[in-house]
Amino acid sequence: MTSASFSPSASVPLQQDAAIIGLVGLAHGSSHFAHLLLPLMFPVFMIEFGLSFSELGLLMTTFFVVSGLGQASAGFLVDHVGARPLLFVALGIFVVACGLASMVTGYSGLISVAALAGLGNATFHPVDFTILNQRVSAPRLGHAFSAHGLTGNLGWAAAPVFMAGITSLYNWRAAYVAAALMYVAIFVLLYLHRDKLSTQAVQHPASGPTEHSMAFMKLPVVWWCFSFFLLSTMTLAVIQSFSVSILKAMHGISFEAATLTLTAYMLCGAVGMFVGGFIAARAANSDRVVAVAMTAGALLLALCGTGLFGATGTMVVLAATGFAVGIGGPSRDMMIKKATPKGATGRVYGMVYSGLDVGFAISPVLFGVFMDRGWYGATLLGAALVLLLSVVAALGVGLRTAGRAKTA
Repeated sequence: MTSASFSPSASVPLQQDAAIIGLVGLAHGSSHFAHLLLPLMFPVFMIEFGLSFSELGLLMTTFFVVSGLGQASAGFLVDHVGARPLLFVALGIFVVACGLASMVTGYSGLISVAALAGLGNATFHPVDFTILNQRVSAPRLGHAFSAHGLTGNLGWAAAPVFMAGITSLYNWRAAYVAAALMYVAIFVLLYLHRDKLSTQAVQHPASGPTEHSMAFMKLPVVWWCFSFFLLSTMTLAVIQSFSVSILKAMHGISFEAATLTLTAYMLCGAVGMFVGGFIAARAANSDRVVAVAMTAGALLLALCGTGLFGATGTMVVLAATGFAVGIGGPSRDMMIKKATPKGATGRVYGMVYSGLDVGFAISPVLFGVFMDRGWYGATLLGAALVLLLSVVAALGVGLRTAGRAKTA
């Protein structure tokens, strides 16, 4: 199986690469914004609808189960029909999900919103990485991955400010209406520049042996990548879903200050990804960079769980955790690229990044039980332990990628 590609060379103008990277980054940021559409309103939903932490956790499980199943399937569609059509469909789904969220009257409505938003989220990673790998010149690919991760973090960072700000000025329903309008604007902008987002589908050879489209799933390295995303994302889900509530419960921090701390975590993660882009462009062993970054993040998060630093200190250390984890982001994406068989970009990224969705699905339910029992520090310590386990998976990816290269 071969994949037709635009194969941009090193002579491609920087302006062209930058435009493509910027548009894909905007799309990626919008998908990360959607991750927080529901969690940011958890304190509101608890009062408005009388929900428990476990019930709130189930909302995110619904979101990411749908997203994970959809993402694995979307990878195949991207390889066969191209990335751009699926991108526009996903943005349209986000518009509908936000509109529905503004009108919900109970828990069943929230479940529906979670499922719909999860479906919209499903396409972004296979879409984004297919566009970047086909349309961005090879020498700038490390920086493209850095920008991709950075804009994702900026989407996470923007969501608390956007949603909490509009809620404080008007109400939570108005915040969802504003989010729907934001997605409409993004759709229009990307449509106007749609020529920069086109990709070519996988072409099967007219003669000769054809590799089965599922053959990549036999590679152990694909499942090690999947495991890494599952484990590392479980930690991120704790921070996104429960850090605001944990800071309020452990240290009496106000909702506004705790929300700003979550924003600071995401912004520090974006800075870390910017720095990590330069590291990824030069580092030969991407897996080791990832391992060091995740180990540092796990240690900082564990310190937050001890409660030794008080309110201000914990907020600062939590933000620093984002920087540590962010540094490993671009190297993580390079690690996956090196492990991806030729002509299977959409499928591999769809399958591997569905591990991210599985982690997001499992974590809120598991750690929601901790939260319901008042084990706030233990929740952070448990998240730190899971992040350390992801280090083992990253090193496993590196070993198997190197072994496959030697036998190729």
